[in-house]
Amino acid sequence: MIVALPIAALIWSSRNDGWSGFWNAISAPEAVAALKLTLAVAALVALTNAFAGTLIAWVLVRDDFRGKTVVNGIIDLPFALPTIVAGLLVLALYGPHSPVDVHAAYTRYAIYLVLLFVTLPFVVRTVQPVLYELDTQMEEAARSLGARELTIFRRIVLPSILPGILSGVAMAFARAIGEIGAIVILSGNLPYKTEVASVYVFNLSESGNGTAAAAVAVVLLAISFLVLLAVGGIRRMATRYERA
Repeated sequence: MIVALPIAALIWSSRNDGWSGFWNAISAPEAVAALKLTLAVAALVALTNAFAGTLIAWVLVRDDFRGKTVVNGIIDLPFALPTIVAGLLVLALYGPHSPVDVHAAYTRYAIYLVLLFVTLPFVVRTVQPVLYELDTQMEEAARSLGARELTIFRRIVLPSILPGILSGVAMAFARAIGEIGAIVILSGNLPYKTEVASVYVFNLSESGNGTAAAAVAVVLLAISFLVLLAVGGIRRMATRYERA
């Protein structure tokens, strides 16, 4: 009830001007540009997390090094920080007064960087428990038979951790689609250039066009829901394949 009723209210609000009004709202050139940018960057962030998150999880589980506890804590930091603080952190590093002389603020690259920051923990934290529970005897047996490390990972490890990777990727993608706090102070919010869908919805709401804002929000909601359903189906198929 807590989740379903607000969703139902949002869908109802999006139809205040009828289906033609709904279509006009989501097919407006500025809305289309914002949606395209949002989906493209969110997909790129999710793919980056699939690789980097898996690598980080592997290092944290399989390797021992000084400062491992500190690194584990840093991984969870984006969960604890308010998203607008995350935006300020990235702005301090890549803004006009960058200490590393990288000036990416108010560009699409800045959106990518800040979304990487806020979505980093998802894949790491879904893959880590699977790696902890993974039986290493099969890996050792494969090594004793002369299998290469890449072959061991592809044939033995990857099928086991793939459901965790997919879960983390889906959550990272959904989070990236709806993120606003970290983006609003870093992207510049320029229509057709750096304006993402969540900021576009906020601007519509602030200007008093709540029906159009609800319509675009419904599109974002539908995309996130479909992605979660699709990844859930793929995850079940991967789990069945692993058991078989």
